[in-house]
This record gives sequence, structure tokens and C-alpha cells, in this order.
Amino acid sequence: MAAAFEFARIHRLRMPLVTPFRTSMATETHRELLLLQLRVDGVDGWAECAADPEPLYYAEYIGGVADLLTTRVLPMIGALPRLTSAAVAQCLTGVPGNPLLKAVVSGAVLDAELKRAGMPLADFLGATRSEVPVGVSIGIQPDTGTLLTSVEGYLAEGYQRIKLKIRPGADLEPLRAVRRAFGDDLALQADANQAYTTADVTHLRRFDELGLQMLEQPFPAEQLLAHARLTQVIDTPVCLDESVTGPDSAATALALGAASIVNIKPARVGGYPAARAIHDLCRSQGVPVWCGGVLESGVGRAGNLALAALPGFTFPGDISATRRYFAEDITAPFELTDGHLTVPTGPGLGVSVDLEALRRFTVSTTEVTASSLPAPSPAHQ
Repeated sequence: MAAAFEFARIHRLRMPLVTPFRTSMATETHRELLLLQLRVDGVDGWAECAADPEPLYYAEYIGGVADLLTTRVLPMIGALPRLTSAAVAQCLTGVPGNPLLKAVVSGAVLDAELKRAGMPLADFLGATRSEVPVGVSIGIQPDTGTLLTSVEGYLAEGYQRIKLKIRPGADLEPLRAVRRAFGDDLALQADANQAYTTADVTHLRRFDELGLQMLEQPFPAEQLLAHARLTQVIDTPVCLDESVTGPDSAATALALGAASIVNIKPARVGGYPAARAIHDLCRSQGVPVWCGGVLESGVGRAGNLALAALPGFTFPGDISATRRYFAEDITAPFELTDGHLTVPTGPGLGVSVDLEALRRFTVSTTEVTASSLPAPSPAHQ
């Protein structure tokens, strides 16, 4: 029987963080997110969008994604004779760009499809582990004492790697303080979120004294050549994050020598199959990868764990236990055990959405039913 679209609900959530999270771009006290619920043949597929309320980290933003969903994409996929992940992937080739939008649509369809098949996402992707090592990302702190207390607490909890968010003027000193306090054996990395320019190369060479695992995304996303040149003049491995928006950009970055390591975020690269393709490409070229995060709820966290269980993910991910960010989530919490999180084993994402918690965090919901779908434009039929 053909898999038929019944309805979609676009939920906009606002979830309080346990502590403010500061990067070189913004400070967040709440995580505002878009959650897509897609019902296909009586089965609900869920996916989380990485877009923010404003176009800060990415060109896409929540309002724009919601608008494209209701006016263009849902009519397109609702018109498909069979709603499968393969058919949707082909359909979305007619939408240029918009990897965050594509990720949330393809993710919800895939979740429903795997639930009907009784297959966990981890098995679909080819995971080889039942648990994955995880690190923790620490935002820019107000002072060194607060930073060291935070690091000490996270290490006591068992996190296997510490990542510090940095920006010009708040980089070498906090990194040195952590290295002095916790020793050379600490797995330590820095994430710039595009905060530097090519005029800072001499300054960035000073990071070599710190013995970092990697320096993540120092330059703006489009500056692949600048990253490639940086890899030639510093010893610290350069990791790309925002520059990698899909398999094509990953291939270009590797061809240019712009990355020693790649951070793969499925919500940023167009979805789980695209993330797996980037993993396979990097693995074939001997480039290690790891799974980053965007302060996901349990829905996005579950998918990230499935992806991070693939064999090429050799560094601890930014997935973290639920309580690192949220006192209450919309799924059952993920708990840290000996520095690892367990990969969900249920069908699809392997987690259930707590509808009552969802209701409490929801700011607005837009429902689009099969009967209310407008006809897709002729260009996309």
C-alpha cells in the first residue's frame, strides 16, 4: 500500500537552558526551535530543525523554514504518489540550497518510514557501536574562576573532551588557564564560530603552544582557501564546521586541503543520508570526523547519537547528556555513563515525544492537512 501523507504539524518551541550559552555570535538563555511532526499512514515521524529565530549561524531561520514548509515543500511532497525518504530526497533536488529545511523534512519522513519497517535509525545508517563517547561544549565565561569550576564539574561527570567557545580577546588566556589547571592529558579543543579573519593568522599560530585536538572554524564559512592556507602554517589541526553544508562542499574542502578534521551536523548538511555520505567520503580519505550539536532537544540528540555510532566518528561528539542544557526535555532524558551515551535502539529515532512536555514548551503550532494542501506549482510537479 502506498505511504500517504495525512498531516504535518509545525511546532515552534521555546525551551529554557539551565545556564546561558555564549558564543562569539550570541548568548542564548532559551533554545528556540522548530519541530516537525509528519503523519504518514497513521505513523508520526519527527524531526528537529537547526535554524535559529534569526539568521545568525545560518542563512536559514525559523520563520523562513516554516514559510517554505507550508507554501512550497509540503505541497510538493504531499503530491507524491508514494511518500518515502527516497522519493522525498529526489523531490527536494528541485529546491536549491536550504539544507536545514531539507534535513527536517527528510528526517521526519525517514523517521516514519523506519518506524513502519521496525528499523532503528542507527541500523539504517550502518552504526557499529551501541554507545558513543561524548564531550562537552562550554560557552564563553565571565571570568577564569567560573570557567575552571565549570570544567572541573564536567570532568567529574565523566565527559571525555572539553571544548571552549572562543572569540578575539577571549581565546588564549582561557585556554591556557584550562591547560594549566588540568594538565597536558586533557583533550581540549577550541571553537571560533567564524570569529577570526585572515589578518589574525599570526595570532592563531600561537594556539600551537596549547596542544589542542583541533581549532574549529576560525574563518567565515565561505573562506575555504583561507582555511587551506592556515593548515599550512599552523600545527594545530583545523576542523571545518559551518563551511560544510553537504557532500559537495565537503568534497571541495577536502580537495583544497582546507580541513584536517570535519564536524558533521546532520541538521546542517541536509539530513542523515547526506551526513552518512560525508562520513563515507572523509573515511575514504583518512579524514577523521565527529558529530557536533546545536543545543538539540531529545529528538535531535537521538539522531545525532545514531550517526555518531558510525565507525569514522573517532572524536567525542558535542552531544552531551540532556541535563547539560535542559532541566526538562520533550523526550526521556539521555544520561551520561562512564563518558558515553547509549544509542537508541527503538524503531526510527528510537525516542517518544512527551506530548504534555511538548505542549508546555510550544509557542505556536501550524497544522497542514492533506485536504488543505494547495496544488504544487507546475515547476515542481
